[in-house]
Amino acid sequence: MSTFAAQAISTRRLDLLPLRVEHAGEMAGVLSDPALHAFIGGAPDTPQDLRSRYQRMTAGSPDPAVSWLNWVISLRDEACLTGTVQATITHSGSHAEIAWVTGTPWQGRGIATEAARGLVGWLSRQPVRTVIAHIHPDHQASAAVATAAGLTPTDEWHEGEIRWHRSIR
Repeated sequence: MSTFAAQAISTRRLDLLPLRVEHAGEMAGVLSDPALHAFIGGAPDTPQDLRSRYQRMTAGSPDPAVSWLNWVISLRDEACLTGTVQATITHSGSHAEIAWVTGTPWQGRGIATEAARGLVGWLSRQPVRTVIAHIHPDHQASAAVATAAGLTPTDEWHEGEIRWHRSIR
């Protein structure tokens, strides 16, 4: 059974860098705004909590049939991290569930859209047939990102969120 591994992805303005535990310090600041949790719940992680979470994430999924791929978004011109993208891929290659978050200071600049498009483009070069995202029905910014990445909403719901879908094979 093959596994997937995050690889660096470059877009016009961004570098999507495979997540490392060492990113936790800078990312704690990027993700520190409680408003980022308005639709997903919870609160910002402390740097120590984020480091622990990144250790678990980089260790990989406990399910051998699933790969967790995580990237930090680096805005090349400003040499700073601005958010994350992720993909959870089944080893059958049947589908990838994706998500993204951009820190508040960088929102509204097309960063999430560019990162999501870059991720979906990368996934299209893998043996993935379907890309899925789950978006809160009131989160218009995430719906716009999903639309720009070629996903469309379905009639399916998952834990209070709308399931978005794109076939790439």
